[in-house]
Formats: sequence, C-alpha cells, structure tokens
Amino acid sequence: MFWHCSVQVKTVVVLADGEQLLALLAIADALRPTTRLAVERLRAKGIRVVMLTGDNAETAASIAHEAGIDEFRAGILPGDKAAAIAELRSAGGLVAMVGDGINDAPALAAADVSFAIGAGSDAAVEAADLTLIRSDLSSVVDAIELSRATLGKIRQNLFFAFIYNILGIPLAAFGMLNPVFAGAAMAMSSVSVVSNSLLLKRWRPRGR
Repeated sequence: MFWHCSVQVKTVVVLADGEQLLALLAIADALRPTTRLAVERLRAKGIRVVMLTGDNAETAASIAHEAGIDEFRAGILPGDKAAAIAELRSAGGLVAMVGDGINDAPALAAADVSFAIGAGSDAAVEAADLTLIRSDLSSVVDAIELSRATLGKIRQNLFFAFIYNILGIPLAAFGMLNPVFAGAAMAMSSVSVVSNSLLLKRWRPRGR
C-alpha cells in the first residue's frame, strides 16, 4: 500500500505492508545544470519569468530559488494555468509558455507563443507553436535569439529587394536605364537577398 504527502521541499512516499512500515522515500525534482543560466539569459533580455506549477508552495519556493526565479504560482490546476496565461496577457505584452506535460496543454494553447519540450507529452507538442529538440530551457533563449536574427535578415532583405527598384524606376522612366542594366540589377537584387539569407547558417547561440 502507498501513501504520499509533502514535507518541506520533498515528496515523501511511504511503503508499507498493511500496517507495517517498510520504508520512507523522499523524492524531489532535480534542476538541469543549465536552468539557472537560461533564466539569467532571459532576464538579461528584459523578459519577465514566472513559474506556474501544481506543486505545493514549499516545493515551488525551493525550486524557484534554485532556478533564480523571483515570481511563482504554486498549487495550480491545468485549467488555472490557462487562466494565469490569460491574466498575464491582459496586462499587456506578449506571453510565452514553456511546458512538457498533458496538464500544460491548455496553457500552451492560450499563450501568444508556446514551446514544448521534445521529450514531453504528445498533447503538449501538439498544442505548442514550437517543439524544442533538447530538453533544456536554454533552447528557449536560443529560439528567441534565432527568431530575432531571422527578423533582422528579413528587414535587410526587404532593403535589398526595394533599393534596386527605388533607384532604377526613376531612371527607367526618363529613359536613362539600359534594359540590360535593368535586368542585371534585378538579378543582383535576388543574389543579394539569397546571399544575405545564407549568412544565417553562420548563426550561433550566445551566452552558452
């Protein structure tokens, strides 16, 4: 027969044979070594980090302290997680959610952008916008940095796409642009966009 209860920051599992006590097992979740660094990288980018968990307050406080998280909400049911996401969204700004369990799926679906841990449940992966291959919170920071780098390339490519037209259209309108040069300019526009995009292959995450 098994019972469990929460004591301090660990869950105690009691193993018994009828009324005879056989063993007491203290169980606690262990943080990955990179978790605290990932939280620091997020906060360095001005991102507010909030932990939502179904664990009791004592366990949540211990884990939050170990991870370097100042704000947490404990004892939250799956539906309450989605409500917490809606509350954070109503305060303004974009809300991202990271989760790996079935109980995280409603909150993942409610967030502006959501990340599922690849080793998590199928429900979480299905509900999330992005699936992280590594079960590492640092991958979230890497994904944010990569998305910003990609957005920067898009802006640069728009410049390359339009600068040739902005310069060439007035010249062509006044008959000052040879069709051969016009065709070459359009080709160079495409080459510039493709070459600039390929530079993303050299992107590497920072702060790892």
